[in-house]
Amino acid sequence: MDLETAIGNGCARDWETVDPKDIDPVRFAVIGLGWFTKGRALPALEASERCVPSVLVSGSAGKAQTLADDTDGAIRGITYDQFHDGVASDAYDAVYIVTPNALHLEYVETAAAQGKHVLCEKPMERSSERARELESVATSAGVELMIAYRMHTEPAVRRARELVEDGYVGTPMAVDGEMSQRLLDRINPDPDQWRLNEELAGGGALFDIGIYPLNTARFLLNMDPVAVTGTTSSTHDAFDDVDETVSFALRFPNSVTGRCYASHNARQASSITVTGTEGQVRVEPAFFQDQRRTLHVSRGDGRASIELDPVDQMLEEFDYFADRVRGSAELYPDGEHGIDDMEIMETIYEGAEGGRWISLK
Repeated sequence: MDLETAIGNGCARDWETVDPKDIDPVRFAVIGLGWFTKGRALPALEASERCVPSVLVSGSAGKAQTLADDTDGAIRGITYDQFHDGVASDAYDAVYIVTPNALHLEYVETAAAQGKHVLCEKPMERSSERARELESVATSAGVELMIAYRMHTEPAVRRARELVEDGYVGTPMAVDGEMSQRLLDRINPDPDQWRLNEELAGGGALFDIGIYPLNTARFLLNMDPVAVTGTTSSTHDAFDDVDETVSFALRFPNSVTGRCYASHNARQASSITVTGTEGQVRVEPAFFQDQRRTLHVSRGDGRASIELDPVDQMLEEFDYFADRVRGSAELYPDGEHGIDDMEIMETIYEGAEGGRWISLK
């Protein structure tokens, strides 16, 4: 694919396999009603032709019902306990799990027992062991499991991947990625929030935002690292339990190298770059939802920056999930893909602790 063709594809939904007019919408039980659900997920579900947020699940029945009353398509608000008891289970086809990481498994167990498909937020769980158990539960029940890597349906990233696959950069040699933000300023000032609790989160900056450049690097290159190392640091008292900042390096097959950085205490920034023998492709900004994507490309003496029309990343992700659940095409990224990230991140922590490179299986 040449550059003109890639740019011409723009925000095309090249993954689409079924017409939304020909399918029943996928009815979701949305589990976890924090700021991300209210500000990002529910508006996307309300806007979708393929999905409906029919049941909302929270620790408080009043909170769940109040939000349900204000959400188009929602017919019931229930508690976590009611969800586990099967209340309103006939009102949804799938679950979207957006709870603290360490709680994902228990909701997948209940959903699988009910025969419901699962869209689970990343990281998949708090540990690779629990992630493997989660995947096994879904597979044994015969339900679809997708891990919510929304970069896989972000048009700018998909166009970058096409250019890399079709040789625009030549032979890939390196991938570089970064994501940073001031967590306590931008997201939540509470030092006791679950993201700073190792038992609930599993890790800090690496698990929460370092997973973006890590997974997107895997997606762009269509390969997995064979060895990793890293360093972590924390300068703020709130990050005593988890890493505030992480830098990590990766070795991929064919001598491709990677460098990534993530911090919960640095100015907001995000980018992902693939450099090859003939050219370079960069998406910047890359990962934050409220920014317009720009695809920066260079080859020989030529350079261009192409600003793509903004899309709702959550809408793209939900609609892709519905397309796969209602159609026959394979769903991806699946549980095995999510487990790979968990194992890679745990190995990065191991390498950081010992100050050495560690090979991956």
